[in-house]
Amino acid sequence: MATGGKPVPVPRGSRASREHGQSSLHSQLGGRSMATLAADAAASVAQSHAQRSQMHGQMNEARAKTVLKEAVDAVVNSFAKHTHGYGRVNVVEALQEFWQMKLERGADLKNGALVVYESQPTTTPPYVCFVSLPGGSCFGSFQNCATKAEARRSAAKIALMNSVFNEHPSRKITDEFLDKAVGDAISSFQGSSADVDDPSTGIGAFKFMLEANKGRSMLEFQELMTVFQLLHWNGSLKAMRERNCSRQEVLAHYSHRALDDDMRSQMALDWIAREQETSGIISQELAVAEQELESARLAGRELRFYKEKRDILVLALSQISPVESLA
Repeated sequence: MATGGKPVPVPRGSRASREHGQSSLHSQLGGRSMATLAADAAASVAQSHAQRSQMHGQMNEARAKTVLKEAVDAVVNSFAKHTHGYGRVNVVEALQEFWQMKLERGADLKNGALVVYESQPTTTPPYVCFVSLPGGSCFGSFQNCATKAEARRSAAKIALMNSVFNEHPSRKITDEFLDKAVGDAISSFQGSSADVDDPSTGIGAFKFMLEANKGRSMLEFQELMTVFQLLHWNGSLKAMRERNCSRQEVLAHYSHRALDDDMRSQMALDWIAREQETSGIISQELAVAEQELESARLAGRELRFYKEKRDILVLALSQISPVESLA
């Protein structure tokens, strides 16, 4: 019951508490109000810092980390306020409830709503944890964490912020968004309007991908683009062009192809073949991938491309020298 128009907090951990949170979550997200408010909260924090950085010069790394932390906290606090009615939220539980709710509301989650955590093997801090969302997007702990539990919470926070923000109307691929994105691409790559309707060009392929994903969110689009990023990195796209496969044929085929163990294994075999031609190339590429993953993780960015690169290279290295790679 409410008193004086304000919700009365339910004791945490109780069944009533969980049901209360889930009920509020369903009612708020139905009209997107929580997503909009939470996303706007994060945006206002970032905008405030951006204005200050313009006054005082380029934002340094320390300031960027402060902006990220405050934006994440703004979303989590807004999430707590608009779903639970009090100022604290268990981010690990909330992230799982969020995706369970999306599944129950008809979201196309082929592998269910399970959120998967992966702690990096280490016996000393700082501890690192990655979290993979049902669609495949990956985020990681973005703070220096003294415990494994803290690392899991940190990963859940950044994943929750991105999950919530992804519900914002501005994150949907619409005709207006498509036109602007294609226009920006033409400007950035000095293309021409004739390239837009030619799927053999880079800009035409970009438009083709956007059109095929109208109505989806940017997070869903990024999950699809990760496949093509990996194919480009691995040299597979170049090999297909050399076999006279058109760009449109490649796009049409891989747009419906999931990134699975078979694809990873094939890419690992490609790197093993390169290793036979150039000794040490896998270790060199792995060092680069590790650095990219670390930088992106600390910046709070989506990590799947970087993490998949690292995992494929680790798989390839384990096939060449299994004893050494496990040492």
